[in-house]
Amino acid sequence: MHRTSIILAAAASLAATVFPSQAEGTLTVYTYESFTAEWGPGPKIETAFEAQCGCDVEFVSVADGVALLNRLRLEGGSTDADIVLGLDTNLTAEARESGFFAPHGIDTQAVTVPGGWSDDTFVPFDYSYFAVIYDTQAIAEPPQSMEEFLSGDYGKIVVQDPRTSTPGLGLMLWIRKLYGDDAPEAYEQLKESVLTVTPGWSESYGLFTSGEAPMVFSYTTSPAYHMIAEETDRYRAAAFSEGHYLQIEVAGQTKKGADNPLAAEFLQFMISPAFQDVIPETNWMLPAAPTSEPLDEAFGKLVEPAQALLFTPEEVAENRKDWVDEWLEAMSR
Repeated sequence: MHRTSIILAAAASLAATVFPSQAEGTLTVYTYESFTAEWGPGPKIETAFEAQCGCDVEFVSVADGVALLNRLRLEGGSTDADIVLGLDTNLTAEARESGFFAPHGIDTQAVTVPGGWSDDTFVPFDYSYFAVIYDTQAIAEPPQSMEEFLSGDYGKIVVQDPRTSTPGLGLMLWIRKLYGDDAPEAYEQLKESVLTVTPGWSESYGLFTSGEAPMVFSYTTSPAYHMIAEETDRYRAAAFSEGHYLQIEVAGQTKKGADNPLAAEFLQFMISPAFQDVIPETNWMLPAAPTSEPLDEAFGKLVEPAQALLFTPEEVAENRKDWVDEWLEAMSR
């Protein structure tokens, strides 16, 4: 962590020299709670970008990624956000159709996410794959597939609400991708193992690490935190033979932000090493663009999905409401 901080400070100093500030002022960034937490990437990102721009960065956080889009809809054209950071590709079509966002106009050639990137409105900042994380002290033999997980008895799991959380939405879409129109029956199987459904990821992971449940829905990259920060491999991701659902997290500038030169400057900064160096060991995701040095060896020990599963943004936009309604009905029976 100290090594990363030193590199970040050096990169920020270089960036301030090479890329002089386009404008003084304030940049307002809406994001999710774990991003702005003391242990999250937000504080270091704020320090590094303020060193580059000579401006003031103000983070405004909500529970989780889906809640960001919900908040924008409530605020409408009166939003204070210049940047919205923390949506994912499951929401980009809906976000674009909302009319709140403006094209970014920046060079995204540095982006290295799976499948490549060609979106003129949203810019990736990290990615990972969803996974069932389990406590090896409670579960000796984890499920090897989604089918085994849903039909077996492995204890309780904490999951997130697909109406407010991007991981919660990801779990629902993962099951939908595998089971199609039979997904409601799979949700009913899942319900038998659910301890509780939380609004966001932070609450659910906290319940898991405090021992309230032996499993939590999270990411294949989550065990890296425990290996690096806690020096333990107690918590692991179950590798599912059918493949894992991919999440690519993105940021975009609002129409208000398009009038603030700092917004485009931030998006370009976001795919530079000064930002990307911070992501792996604070947001515990994979970088969406090159870093200044290799990742910690712990990242090489993580589950590598047999297949990346993903709906297109357009498919999700067309069906999300109906699929969420199916989920709610099945989980409430």
